[in-house]
Amino acid sequence: MSRFLPDRFTMMLVATVILASLLPISGEPAHYFSIATKCAIALLFFLHGARLSRDVVVAGMLHWRLHIVILLVTFGIFPLLGLAAGYIPDSILPQPLYMGVLFLCVLPSTVQSSIAFTSMAGGNVPAAICAASASNIFGMFLTPLLVGFLFTVGGHGGGFSLDAFGQIFLQLLLPFIAGQALQPWIGNWIRARKTLLAPVDRGSILMVVYLAFSDAVVEGIWHQFTLRDIAVVIGINIVLLTLVLCVTMFGSRLLGFKKEDEIAITFCGSKKSLASGVPMAGAIFAGQSIGAIVLPIMLFHQIQLMACAVIAQRYAKKAKEAEAAKIAAPAADAPEAAAIAAKTAS
Repeated sequence: MSRFLPDRFTMMLVATVILASLLPISGEPAHYFSIATKCAIALLFFLHGARLSRDVVVAGMLHWRLHIVILLVTFGIFPLLGLAAGYIPDSILPQPLYMGVLFLCVLPSTVQSSIAFTSMAGGNVPAAICAASASNIFGMFLTPLLVGFLFTVGGHGGGFSLDAFGQIFLQLLLPFIAGQALQPWIGNWIRARKTLLAPVDRGSILMVVYLAFSDAVVEGIWHQFTLRDIAVVIGINIVLLTLVLCVTMFGSRLLGFKKEDEIAITFCGSKKSLASGVPMAGAIFAGQSIGAIVLPIMLFHQIQLMACAVIAQRYAKKAKEAEAAKIAAPAADAPEAAAIAAKTAS
């Protein structure tokens, strides 16, 4: 039952939202906290760039068919499903929450959990590393562009602008490039200290969530939405994840990918990154209340972890059963082979 329980980070996110609801930060303290948050996000993406080995990138790029499929699902099929969700009446899915669902659909894939589940299931780990990393790199360009296009087409406003792209470049892309430039000298040192640097990953996200929900609470977010609204978002997230899991799993089989590649496509193509999504929301929707924008991705984060944990365990179980069958087959054929050999000898 432990796989259905919220992970520690999800509990920390919930605690952060509760803290922001009870003790929201505002005024001048919020201004300085915002500066500290931007610095933490810049450090986060610097570390992402420094961690990513160039050898992994070069090796993974050779499997171009797999990467194209994952990118098409992440930045093609997912956004189309997000647009389809726009036909849900406002009386069922309030407009601010729909904007959060649409934003969720244009985000890049996760890195850590995609790789972890691919490894657990016995999939193509090198390809998963490259695919998830490439998704985040392309996402720095594609996510703000898709936000601008889809939000404009849907008449929602508040999307992409040149100023937003400048914020993305300064806060996310430039630190990432700097980290990648220094990777040959500091990459091994950083990769060897995952435990030491983990607080930067989680801490920066928690800072953004606290700031976002503080602003939202001041503007009355909990008076705008009910528990029914939250339940509707959870239901939509489950439907989105189920549809994309079916597309990636069965689509990869129809395209003739090997089982190891199918696993990588399934986990990398169906994920959405909370680590990238929350900072991007702060940059793209700068000056706006983003509590409702980031709420769907926070809920999707836990749903995808629970669902993919079950799927990864099933993949691993089937792989063990297949391996056991291969080992048992020669043993079962041995008596028959011995009998044939004895008959031939006589």
